[in-house]
Amino acid sequence: MRTNDFDFDLPENLIAQHPPSSRGQSRLLHMNNGVLDDGQFADFPQKMQSGDVLVLNDTRVIKARLFGLKQSGGKVEVLIERILNEHEALAQVRASKSPIAGSFLRLADALDVKVLGREGEFFHLLFLSDAPLLMLLERHGNLPLPPYISHAAEKEDEARYQTVFAREAGAVAAPTAGLHFDNAMLQVLAAKGVKICYVTLHVGAGTFQPVRAEYVHEHVMHSERYEIPESTVDAIRTAQAAGGRVVAVGTTSLRALESAAVSEGGFRAGSSETRIFITPGFKFRVVDVLLTNFHLPKSTLLMLVSAFGGVDEIRAAYQHAIKHAYRFFSYGDAMLIERKIVTSS
Repeated sequence: MRTNDFDFDLPENLIAQHPPSSRGQSRLLHMNNGVLDDGQFADFPQKMQSGDVLVLNDTRVIKARLFGLKQSGGKVEVLIERILNEHEALAQVRASKSPIAGSFLRLADALDVKVLGREGEFFHLLFLSDAPLLMLLERHGNLPLPPYISHAAEKEDEARYQTVFAREAGAVAAPTAGLHFDNAMLQVLAAKGVKICYVTLHVGAGTFQPVRAEYVHEHVMHSERYEIPESTVDAIRTAQAAGGRVVAVGTTSLRALESAAVSEGGFRAGSSETRIFITPGFKFRVVDVLLTNFHLPKSTLLMLVSAFGGVDEIRAAYQHAIKHAYRFFSYGDAMLIERKIVTSS
């Protein structure tokens, strides 16, 4: 497959720059084996059945963006990719000239940071403070909005670019399918008999990177850490045994579940790193239904949903969404995809 097979033209005015006035006021495009149904996200509970398991990603977005100066006086922008411990992190560093190992940065006019070296595309940074890094970021950092959102983070974003169930700090991008839910809808779903469970996958900035290789198989996937609790595994096994469905909220929840399923030892609780790259032809082992937003052209996430719903079906759905002015990307509308049933000839 060529990367260009997953390209499409998107009018700029369809890129959502702000969330709807309240959670849950988005539109919902439901796709079942290529059949499309336009609706509202408020309809989502009607799509669920008693005995279904709804899996949410409870990661919390950290204030991972910092601005400052190098020793030379040159400007620098730091985006924390992953916190390693209370004082060290891997980060993207943007500057006119990359800092060298052993040099120092002054960030937010408050934080002294030593550059320890590089690990691939990331810089290994040591924060020279007694305070824990998470506390420093909360105090001095900025919310890292996606590159396609044109405004700097505002008070609205600090509330709305975070799910209502976010609790495990560590992501630099929100699991955006979860942004549609408010607590009232979660209560409605629970009352209906839908079992609500959680995984944690800390979303990295690599989620926004387009695939630049000419052929899909040449792309090197970024790594993300995930954790699946025993209670979620038990709920999924119970539902599967009773004929219930596993509904993943977001590609991040799906990636965590399917990563565990293909790992050595099979589907079980625990934590691990994943570089899973889901492309058409992938055999899904856990997830039956996927709730997700509309994704960027040539992105690994568009390839994932094409694997789940069918390449031709997703292409047609995206053209339908563009024609009917659905809002795209993080603050945009939602799509509910039933896993494509592949029949053998």
